[in-house]
Amino acid sequence: MPPSVSDTVPVPPPPNPSDVAVCRAMLRTGSRTFHAASLFLPAQMRDAATALYAFCRMADDAVDLGGGGPEVLEDLRHRLDLAYGDRPYPSPVDRAFAAVAARYAIPRALPEALIEGFAWDAEGRRYETIDEVRAYGARVAGTVGAMMALLMGVRDPAAVARATDLGVAMQLSNIARDVGEDARNGRLYLPRAWMREAGIDPDAWMRNPVDSPALASVVRRLLAVADGLYTRSEAGIAMLPSTCRPGIYAARFLYCEIGREVEKLGADMLSRRAVVPGRRKLALLLKSALAANPALHLLAEPPLPETAYLVEAVGAQVPAWRIPTPGRSRLRAAEERLIWLLTLFERLERLQRAERMETRHRRHTSDGGPQANLSNA
Repeated sequence: MPPSVSDTVPVPPPPNPSDVAVCRAMLRTGSRTFHAASLFLPAQMRDAATALYAFCRMADDAVDLGGGGPEVLEDLRHRLDLAYGDRPYPSPVDRAFAAVAARYAIPRALPEALIEGFAWDAEGRRYETIDEVRAYGARVAGTVGAMMALLMGVRDPAAVARATDLGVAMQLSNIARDVGEDARNGRLYLPRAWMREAGIDPDAWMRNPVDSPALASVVRRLLAVADGLYTRSEAGIAMLPSTCRPGIYAARFLYCEIGREVEKLGADMLSRRAVVPGRRKLALLLKSALAANPALHLLAEPPLPETAYLVEAVGAQVPAWRIPTPGRSRLRAAEERLIWLLTLFERLERLQRAERMETRHRRHTSDGGPQANLSNA
């Protein structure tokens, strides 16, 4: 603990519960994945994470729906000015985010970089090299990894570097999974140089996106980069409070498995979307609960060049108060949430099997099977 941190300096207050309730309702309808995931965070982190993600969602929607023009970006930067000036824009999302940013000493550089990444999407930015793709991932996902580390009370530069690794790795997994969907929306995040090396003209391919072994080889190459970052991230996860580790390990394993499912599709990734089967999710969640012995020597690895400025921004802003962290006494509650999640996936798997059987039965009867003959008799 740095000597400048004190137990006597008062910690800024948490966000107002009524503002958090509005943020939670917003995520429940607009970002169901995060809303579900937030239920497995330690209770004292849940409201802060909800406020953080609601602000991210608001900024993303503002850029996306507003076309990413200069006036939209200027408005978002003005709202950051207000939030960091202790006079937030009068909306529940802005007030909740301002409280979280103050309480956990989140450097402004992090949300500002996130907004920049959203702007890159709106302007249709082209990514020539893997370095440029990682720079995009650093902004839209590495920033979130760093901010989540701060909510967990972790500011060590090595741990924050690994948190940004995890964020970038997850974004690369998303890119690999969504190649077809992105192409249909006029976006391409694969490194164009890699595509040309594989014999694919990126612009011609965007006019007529088609599956091919060459495209599959580019995606596998991207996934190999993600895999290396997932491995590096484990050393940072080991530095998190014990109540936080199972959930973050779960995210690491589940997102990495998306890559394995994409690889199985091979040259058929545009017509089908990779999905991790329920049974496999169960196994991975169990693995996350038992994860241990990460390669701690990887903590010494420097941050990616594309995320180094994010890590430096965190190191430059040391709060004068002790950041509250989820206590070890709540480890049992975290374990119970994980068990509940495992049970939930098992139930979902049984429900999916029942739905598939019902669908097959309906098809059989509509095709003139025994049930159809009986009804026509």
